Amino acid sequence: MSLRAVVGGLLVAVMAAGCGGGGSSQPAGGSKTLTVSAAASLTDVFGRLGKAFEQQNPGTSVRFNYGGSSDLAQQIVNGAPVDVFAAANTSTMDTVTKAGQAAGQPSVFVTNKLQIAVPPGNPKGVHSFADLTKPDLKVVVCAAQVPCGSATKSVEKATGLTPKPVSEEADVRSVLSKVSTGDADAGLVYVTDVRSTGGKVTGVDFPEAAQAINKYPIAALKNAAQPDLAAKFVALVRGPEGQRALQDAGFGSP
Repeated sequence: MSLRAVVGGLLVAVMAAGCGGGGSSQPAGGSKTLTVSAAASLTDVFGRLGKAFEQQNPGTSVRFNYGGSSDLAQQIVNGAPVDVFAAANTSTMDTVTKAGQAAGQPSVFVTNKLQIAVPPGNPKGVHSFADLTKPDLKVVVCAAQVPCGSATKSVEKATGLTPKPVSEEADVRSVLSKVSTGDADAGLVYVTDVRSTGGKVTGVDFPEAAQAINKYPIAALKNAAQPDLAAKFVALVRGPEGQRALQDAGFGSP
């Protein structure tokens, strides 16, 4: 058996036992549990929407499994028990739809774009994407298979510039952590991630980010254990309350 198959099997077993990946929240009790796998960049706003959903649906707990969208998609394809999937780009959702795992057509519910995260005060004087190629700068990015990494590659292609990162992280929150703890001088994350830190990092806009706007799709899944609740959660995210919360967090309109 290949190492990939072993790892995939372990991921399915872990989720089936009720444990998500990094950043998962545990159910607070109740007769029904809705399991939502979502891109790491949705952590804060989905956490708030999850609490609202529980209040609107008494007896229901929402359990979130946050991580890199590509990893989450692979878990679903490998049989992980998930009711709703929200990805950070359409190509990652395609992995799920092509495997016949989506119930209906996924819909784009928000957009997001890259921003350079630097420590408060911007001590290294990073003011542009080109600055990330400075040889004395410790830069971190997302791995290429993750949506934020794919967006980074699109910017590199558009600019002809290729920063040499000291590490490539599994998801955008890991990049953010490297910058906020001082382990990196700069990192490529989303605008929403910078905002979520409450000033622990500073965001530097760069015009080339417009070349790589991420579209976030969401879908209830075909094998959902709670199909009615899954449809209700998707409706909440796409509806006025969800859209207000997402825009307040810095996401763009779909």
